[in-house]
Amino acid sequence: MSAIDDLPPLREVIATHGLSARKALGQNFLLDLNLTAKIARQAGDLSGSDVLEIGPGPGGLTRGLLSEGARKVLAIEKDARCLPALAEIADRYPGRLQVIEGDALEIDPLAHLTPPIRVAANLPYNVGTELLVRWLTPPVWPPFWQSLTLMFQREVAERIVAQPGSKTYGRLAVLAQWRADARIVLSLPPDAFTPPPKVSSAVVHLNALPEPKFDADAAVLSRVVAAAFNQRRKMLRAALKGTAPDIEDRLMAAGIKPTDRAEQLPLEAFCALAREVAKG
Repeated sequence: MSAIDDLPPLREVIATHGLSARKALGQNFLLDLNLTAKIARQAGDLSGSDVLEIGPGPGGLTRGLLSEGARKVLAIEKDARCLPALAEIADRYPGRLQVIEGDALEIDPLAHLTPPIRVAANLPYNVGTELLVRWLTPPVWPPFWQSLTLMFQREVAERIVAQPGSKTYGRLAVLAQWRADARIVLSLPPDAFTPPPKVSSAVVHLNALPEPKFDADAAVLSRVVAAAFNQRRKMLRAALKGTAPDIEDRLMAAGIKPTDRAEQLPLEAFCALAREVAKG
């Protein structure tokens, strides 16, 4: 018996189904079920929520989410080898686990889940950042999700919570902190995973705010921030010259010195600049 349910331990599940982790899919499996349950608890009270999980693999976090009381879990898995192991979990928790084989970038969670919805995932490293940016920049806010509890490489997690003036401050920090409260809630060493990655990992929890902290158009803000940090060593008047022909005037109208660099600007300043750029 495992520590959280009466299903087999994950090492046994992996051996039974031949689930060696595939580097091409960004897979690193967490085998400690006490740890996966701890991650599930970081997502908050799950009893009244549906949960979206991306890349469940052999189902360690899936089992944690279900044992912690998630109303329903939608698990999207690209690796067909994992489906029989996930089917065993679905049998153990009747009616509470739906597994879809496919690409998380192409599936609409709202077609399968009922709000309130929380997202909890040990994200595959090769799509984690792209998924996060999509979740943070929908055209309509509030988003479909109430909270995100996501595992990243430690370096990526630090970029999400970084403050102006730090080397890790960039696009992810601005987009995450504009519309959510973000904090690192758990750190994990490489040896917690099979196979062990070369870097440490961390879990970031983001609560969606009812409204963004400052007014701005999501698409314009994303474009301005991406351009600013794409050449972060340059002064903003140079880094942003392709954004608008009169970018120096717009910077000054937003209260920003054209000679400043992107990492110096607080969130409020980026939003002010996005409003100026949006004027056309």
